[in-house]
Amino acid sequence: MNFPTTFVLAQAAPGGAQNGTFMLILLIVMFGFMYFTMIRPQSKRQKEHRDLIAGLAKGDEVVTNGGIAGRIDEVGDTFVTVEIAPNVKIKVQRSAVQQVLPKGTLKSS
Repeated sequence: MNFPTTFVLAQAAPGGAQNGTFMLILLIVMFGFMYFTMIRPQSKRQKEHRDLIAGLAKGDEVVTNGGIAGRIDEVGDTFVTVEIAPNVKIKVQRSAVQQVLPKGTLKSS
């Protein structure tokens, strides 16, 4: 059985090399836009959080990711003990600390 086969030859569009160069430049510009709007700010936030975690010390007033506010009572390698009320202490991971509050914030509230 013989099937008729048609051959289609694609003809290059005029200015084909210029079109490829334009696409390459567009790709580079889009990557640059993505880098400056998404990747760079996220890595900046990660660095700031790492510095915050490294600088934790006894007596700092902190807020955890869960919204619990308290004063750091003990700092370990992986965990910190946070006093959330008189004689009420909880242990949380160091990475769970979201922010350090200014001194005296807990007494005023």
